[in-house]
This record gives sequence, C-alpha cells and structure tokens, in this order.
Amino acid sequence: MTSSWLTITQGTAPLLVSIPHTGIDLAGLESRLVSPWLGRRDCDWWIDNLYDFATDLGATVVHTAISRTVIDVNRDPSGASLYPGQATTGLCPTETFDGDPIYRQGEEPGPSEIDERREKFFTPYHAALQAEIDRLRSLHGKIVLYDCHSIRSVLPRLFEGTLPVFNLGTNDGKSADPTLQATVNLIMAETGETFVVNGRFKGGWITRHFGLPLQGVHALQMELSNRGYMREPEGKGTPDNWPVPYDATFAAPIRATLRKILQTAIDWAGR
Repeated sequence: MTSSWLTITQGTAPLLVSIPHTGIDLAGLESRLVSPWLGRRDCDWWIDNLYDFATDLGATVVHTAISRTVIDVNRDPSGASLYPGQATTGLCPTETFDGDPIYRQGEEPGPSEIDERREKFFTPYHAALQAEIDRLRSLHGKIVLYDCHSIRSVLPRLFEGTLPVFNLGTNDGKSADPTLQATVNLIMAETGETFVVNGRFKGGWITRHFGLPLQGVHALQMELSNRGYMREPEGKGTPDNWPVPYDATFAAPIRATLRKILQTAIDWAGR
C-alpha cells in the first residue's frame, strides 16, 4: 500500500518495522525556512537503506516520506515533552537539534496549522501502525514493533560527550518483555561496539504508546549513532559535507548486526 508520502509493505512475520524520520519531503514549506538543507539536517539519514532487508525477513514496514520538520510522528501529539527537563524538539519543530532556528522570523506554524499537520500526517501514520499491529496480532500470539532511528554522535545540546553506537529504548522496561530486551542487549554486547539500554533515548511516542506487552505488543526503539554506519563528519555538518552518501560497504557490519536483531525478534515472538 502506497500513497504520495506513506508506504506500507505488508509481511506475515511477527515483526512491524516503523521508519518515521527518514523523510525529506518538506510539504511546500521551503520558502518559509531558513534553508531547505537546515530543514532536513536532522533527518535519520539512510536508515531506510540500512534496514531494507527487513521485508526479506517477512517483516511489515511502515515508512513516511514527510520530513520531521513538517511534523514529528514520534512525539506526543498533545505537544507535551517526552523528556521533561531535557532539551528536545517538539511536535512541529521550530529549531534543530543544535538549537538553530528552522523558520524565518514570523513564519513558524501556529496552533491551527499544527492541528492541520497532525490531522494530515500524524494521525494517518499512527492509524497505519495500529492497523498493522491489529493484522499481525490476528496472526500471532505476540509481535515486536521495532522503531528505527539514528542521530549524530555528538550533540552537546541534547547529551554530554559521545553517544554510544547502539541505543536501545524500551521505556525503562515498560514497552517490551525483559527477556526480549536482554536478548537484544546480548547481541549489542557481542559486537564490541558501545551500547546502552534506556540511556538518553528511552523510546519516543511510538514505543511508549504502542508498546503494550500484556496485550502482546512488544516495542523496541533503536537509536543508532551515525558513525556506526556512515563516515560522519565532525561538528554540525555543512551543505557541502552533510549528509555523506550511503556506503553499503561501510555499513555492512552494523547492517549484519541489525539483521541478527530483527531475526532474533521474529524468532522470539514466534516461540
């Protein structure tokens, strides 16, 4: 199933893969932004490429082409912060992760425009996730919802130091069975790369809203540091060096680990 901005690829394995932040479609906002490049800088670059094997495993994939600058489908739809007291971006961000203004002065969206974007893009994305959860639950006793993300390795406004390569979130253990979390934890540890569970990123709205273990839905968020799969430049990046092109050879090691994680999730859910 495909629309101009929402793609749903249906499988029958007990795994639903959500890809909410790789979109670069600015929905006609370009003239209102400081620059289109700035409006796309915080995209989860190449995550759709990195996980394109998921359908080969029989997973269902839900993907939006709309940029998170238009609306972030992984935020609380009420606009409430998912990380109270910590720096973050909102439902319709007006600044980047670095704190740079995205919009030209006076061009920021007001409440009515935010409501329109929520109805046009946020609600259909979540309706698609819910429909696929319901379909897969009709086939399996339990399923795994795996939410795919990435972020720059160093972002002083959001976190101190350098982020681990693998950042697994289960909303402090509320969104998934502890045995599934422990199994994925072991796979990350075996790579020799840095990793953390429920560190700075515990899971966004998708993980927290849909992860209901008692109802057979176990949600994981995987936030990858960009350096794990791309030659990430230092600093904020510029239009000349960000994003770097996707390099399948460079990404191959982490891709093999991610394939193992997804296959393990399918096997776990199928038991």
